[in-house]
Parts: sequence; C-alpha cells; structure tokens
Amino acid sequence: MTGRGHDGQGPPADRESPVGQPVIRGEPEVAGDEAVGFDPSDPESLELAADVVRRFSQNTAGAEDNVFMLRGAAACAALVRGEGSYKAAAERAGGEATVAFIRKWARVHDLPRSVRRYVALGRIAPTAAKHIARVSGEARFLLAWATLDHDLTVREVRAAASRINEGMSVEAALAEVGVELGQLTVSLEPDIYRELRRRAALDDVEPSEVVEAALVEYFERL
Repeated sequence: MTGRGHDGQGPPADRESPVGQPVIRGEPEVAGDEAVGFDPSDPESLELAADVVRRFSQNTAGAEDNVFMLRGAAACAALVRGEGSYKAAAERAGGEATVAFIRKWARVHDLPRSVRRYVALGRIAPTAAKHIARVSGEARFLLAWATLDHDLTVREVRAAASRINEGMSVEAALAEVGVELGQLTVSLEPDIYRELRRRAALDDVEPSEVVEAALVEYFERL
C-alpha cells in the first residue's frame, strides 16, 4: 500500500541517546553481555575506542558481524567526540583509520534507534546503513524502510542515497531502482482480511485506503 504521513511531523532522524553508549547493542536479544560502551570524556575509555577503531579499520577486531560493526561505529563516534575532530580522531587511531572511514561509521552511530536496531538484528546490512546515514531528516527513515521492505542491495541503497543528496526526492530516487515509496505487503488474519475487503467494497475504495485511515487514527491516538 502507499501511504502519506499522518501529520507531516516525524520522529527525530538523529541519535538521541549518548554517544558511544550501547543502547541497541546492550539488548539481550542483540548482544547481551558482549556490549561495550565508550565514554568520550574518560581517557581510558577513549584509549579503548582508539584501539577498537584502529583494529576495526584493519578488520582484525573480531568477527565480521553487524554487532561488531556497530561497536566499531560507536568507537568512531566516541573518538571524534573526545578528540574534537575527524582528523584528530584519525591521527589518534592510526592504522588504516582515515578521516573518510571514521566519518562514515560515526554517521552510522548517529542513526536513530529504530534504524540501528534493524542493523543489529541483521535486517539492514551495515554497509547499506553507511549510505542511509549519508542522507538526512525524514529521508533516512524512508530509505531505511524501503531497504527493509524491498530487500534493496547495497548498490541500490548507495545509488538512491546519491540521488537524494543531489536533490532528487526520495520517491523519485527509489523509483530509479524500481521501488514505489510506501509500498508494503502485509499479512492479516483471515477474519481481519475478510472484514477489510468487505469494508473496502462497501465504501467503494481500495483496501489500502481503509488501512491508511485506520493507521492515521491509531497514530493520532498515540
């Protein structure tokens, strides 16, 4: 179905929790006791962050999984905050940690919690998250959800993000990779499905319009 925003105002598109803290990585179903936090104001924690960034850039810090990459992203963001700039962070980390590398992964750490959660759970590839993080505002959410709903490849996400940053609308950018913005397939219980179809027929509208009206009412109650 294709839907519109219910009030034109969306949730924050940037991270709200403290930089370096394992909010998603600390959830039991994600990483449990494996979560590592970084405090930009603590010298020892900052030294750990620098070590993690250095090994992360060399791909020797651990298994290549989503939680590992989120940990590396957190270390990048904390190191930038602690050192005051991308350049200083890169110099502190050393190794193959360039300014560009640290900037890309720090942006991933800055993604809103709802998006980071899907990265941690393996639903959005970290390499795709890097490109989602390149865009700002509502576009971050729209691109992330389209990635989920349509199994976009990293190349497709990268292409869409580049077009959005060049001034193209999210809708047009996704159309370029064969995706209709807002299109979503849902599975319903037979009783709900039957009533949805019946109501749509009686009202002479498409089922998507009934669903959208119900969601608008639901979100307004929230």
